[in-house]
Amino acid sequence: MEPPLLPLFALSILFLSSAASHSLSLKEDSNSSPFPPNFLFGTASSSYQIEGAYLADGKGLNNWDVFTHKPGTVTDGSNGDVADDHYHRYKEDVDLMEDIGVNSYRMSLSWTRILPKGRFGKVNQAGIDYYNRLINLLLSRGIEPFVTISHYDIPQEAVDRYDGWLSPEIAKDFTYYADVCFKNFGDRVKYWITFNEPNVAFIRGYRIGIWPPGRCSGSFGNCSVGGNSEKEPFIVGHNFLLAHGSIVELYRTKYRKIQGGKIGLASHTMWFEPISNSTEDKMALERAQAFYMNWFLDPAIRGDYPIEMREILGDDLPPVPEVLKRIKPSIDFIGVNHYTSYFVKDCLYSVCEPGLGSTRTEGSALTWAHVNGRTIGKPTSLDWLFIYPEGMEKIVTYIWERFKIPIFVTENGVGWKEEPNLTIEEMINDEDRIDYVRAYLDALVTAIRKGVDVRGYFLWSLLDNFEWTDGSQIRFGLHRVDYDTLERTPRMSASWYKTFIALHGFGPGAKPLHTQE
Repeated sequence: MEPPLLPLFALSILFLSSAASHSLSLKEDSNSSPFPPNFLFGTASSSYQIEGAYLADGKGLNNWDVFTHKPGTVTDGSNGDVADDHYHRYKEDVDLMEDIGVNSYRMSLSWTRILPKGRFGKVNQAGIDYYNRLINLLLSRGIEPFVTISHYDIPQEAVDRYDGWLSPEIAKDFTYYADVCFKNFGDRVKYWITFNEPNVAFIRGYRIGIWPPGRCSGSFGNCSVGGNSEKEPFIVGHNFLLAHGSIVELYRTKYRKIQGGKIGLASHTMWFEPISNSTEDKMALERAQAFYMNWFLDPAIRGDYPIEMREILGDDLPPVPEVLKRIKPSIDFIGVNHYTSYFVKDCLYSVCEPGLGSTRTEGSALTWAHVNGRTIGKPTSLDWLFIYPEGMEKIVTYIWERFKIPIFVTENGVGWKEEPNLTIEEMINDEDRIDYVRAYLDALVTAIRKGVDVRGYFLWSLLDNFEWTDGSQIRFGLHRVDYDTLERTPRMSASWYKTFIALHGFGPGAKPLHTQE
């Protein structure tokens, strides 16, 4: 059930497509906007999901290039070899951003387009040149680049040489790569994210094994390459924290004074609603957040793991890297990727059926979307995404109250599977997406009005793109992509977002966000 709209949406505006109409309501006077001055409105994407050109101009293989070429890893058998061909069509895509009126674009760099073999090979100048062209074009249109150094992808060379994230050697590679990025792009890029969603990458890659490198054990999954679902996620988590801390220390000592940028970390977040008002289920909420999100945010900000993890895991937790203790907080902002919420139930003091979160190494907090005939929210084509706008307000409030670090919503959006035999008018009539985004923005406004320091919102995504193991069948884009012709067609949601931004006065040419303090 969706919450009532706030007074923010007082003016109804009607726009029509040939197939449907949709009303949009907003305040006309941008001076009364609830968003802070210089608030960032943008769209988001990642290199592997849109660039294509997977071996063009000297690019090397990354872990996703190899993984998606293995039979059975992607639901529809597709891969990112071509994706949206953004590598060759980036000018057209920047035109789309400018038409919407965004003043920022969250993008990621392809590690192996810049360093085909990680630190064991030469810098690929063609990759440097490509990103320089893209960054310069964005800036020329009044669109500030908001850059993720790695969005899940690492060089396959690192996997082959030392098992990637399972070895602390990855920190050397990551820091070397980041140094190349800061050196070549940092004079113009003022917002950096070290890594996107380590919690998702490591849970799916090393606990349940459905993402590269496909490692798991026991009841967690059936992985042919082996693994240890109860130990390896914490080993790779430690190595990530080491890499993150090393990168931030490098930036602060070598580049920040000259370049004046900021650096953060993007976490996937979910809000968890206790299944009852019992003390045990409320404590389960805290454990669920500890083992899912605070696993990385606490060490990055406070220099230590959450107390809930220490109490349950004890000496099974690897040590927090010393670099994080030296430079805490190691982030200037928190990137919040938020889509959905779940129910949570205590499994520490109660008997639970097997399920996500129920084991000791997951925090003994069972999380799921359906319980006792109730669903947390309206379902979508994705089995993990349920529409629960209240979760947006609650999660950003929780994060702000816990850490007091500025927040950017670095991803939020909804995807659906496109049904066959639809007309193009039906394909671009995405009123459900408009309803979702409006409701989640509404909830975000509620948090801002209550004092939460939110400085930007990036809608996922600019284009339909390759959605990891869901392949090309799930579509999140403001623009529909025909994967046969690669033609981009704006959906109704693109017009909605354009109107929203225009009414709040944050289009291209607005004061750059990095001047905010």
